[in-house]
Amino acid sequence: MKKNLLIILTVFILFSLLTRGCDSNTTIDTTLAENDIGIATVKTEYAYGKEVKLTLQNNLEETVTIENDCPAEPLDVYKYENGEWTQMTATYDLECAGVDYILAPGEKTTLSYLSWTYGIFDELGRYQIRYEYNDKTYYSNEFSIVEPGFMTKMWREAFYNPIYNGLIFIVSVLPNHSLALAIIIITLIIRTILLVPSQQAIKSQKKMQDIQPKLEEVKKKYAGNQEKIAMETMKIWQENKVNPLGSCLPLLIQFPILIALFYTIKTGLDPDKVALLYDFQKDFSLAAINPGFLGIFDLTKIDIYFFPIAVGLLQFTQMRLALSRKKVKKKEEPKKKAVKKKEEPKNMAGEMEQANKMMQYFMPLMIAFFTASIPSGVGLYWGTSTLYGIVQQIVANRDSGKEEPQVKVIEKSS
Repeated sequence: MKKNLLIILTVFILFSLLTRGCDSNTTIDTTLAENDIGIATVKTEYAYGKEVKLTLQNNLEETVTIENDCPAEPLDVYKYENGEWTQMTATYDLECAGVDYILAPGEKTTLSYLSWTYGIFDELGRYQIRYEYNDKTYYSNEFSIVEPGFMTKMWREAFYNPIYNGLIFIVSVLPNHSLALAIIIITLIIRTILLVPSQQAIKSQKKMQDIQPKLEEVKKKYAGNQEKIAMETMKIWQENKVNPLGSCLPLLIQFPILIALFYTIKTGLDPDKVALLYDFQKDFSLAAINPGFLGIFDLTKIDIYFFPIAVGLLQFTQMRLALSRKKVKKKEEPKKKAVKKKEEPKNMAGEMEQANKMMQYFMPLMIAFFTASIPSGVGLYWGTSTLYGIVQQIVANRDSGKEEPQVKVIEKSS
């Protein structure tokens, strides 16, 4: 169980790093300082389909106001083709705040071309961004849109594109094109596909709990002899037909699904992303999607109250069920023998029990804080998935209760 909790913790830390991104560039400050108005892209190369970001810095002694041209792209983009620079444009039906960018002297800001990723940067090649101010044109560095790497391609083809298109297809056939109902349906589909391996994982997890006292006894008996401990541990696993990694696979499979759904909800509803739809559904308008839930929440926005609390409570419930131990009835024995048998397992499993109790509260809190930093739609997916897991765990616990081990008591003749 502790291994599973460690994996969950690692997964969420990695997910946080992935969603936050790492866009720092050590040469950007030098480039920004070269002109009165410095323009530089965050990176010099972007894989096809990645978000292009641009940083502007005001090196003048006066305030500069940059007009917000939304729904058109922020600043003019040019592509080098056939020996000349050609301007690229794309205008979509976007919700625009209409707020201009105001830069005080020495101040800088970052502009994103996320909503124009496939409309403007739709081909590989060399690009440049330009800005005109007071009859003077300022140029960014040249940057390239390049072929994605093998891992990026595999990720998109195996996870992101199928989940994205699957979700949009479900939305398109639902009345009112409800995103909430589509997320619940696709979650149930995914969990049902993973039903057999996840059920096996739950059983494996229960077996690991049952043999934990034996493992603790081995550690105590062969303290300091790691080789002997490893051999005896393997022997116990084999005798009880336990695979310590068996409970990890469904969790690891859900990790890329969670990331794919995160990006689908965060940016996949932009009109620009119609380029990612399979041919048979390119006619569906992404603007028709209804992101509302219960008439209160927008699933594309972050909610810091309802979803974090609900997901945290569901996760706590699932962990309580997963860590619950079945009660085994024992025959009454003389008081002296009973005292010995009570003290020994308590000492052996004490540390494990204490760690499990701590994680019961720590993990739900961590997941609640994590849910408060992502779009509500992802929280709806995680909550639905956890609720499905709770039902699975209840069924597994009942089956485990029916399979109580037969204990033989051999009495020594006096």
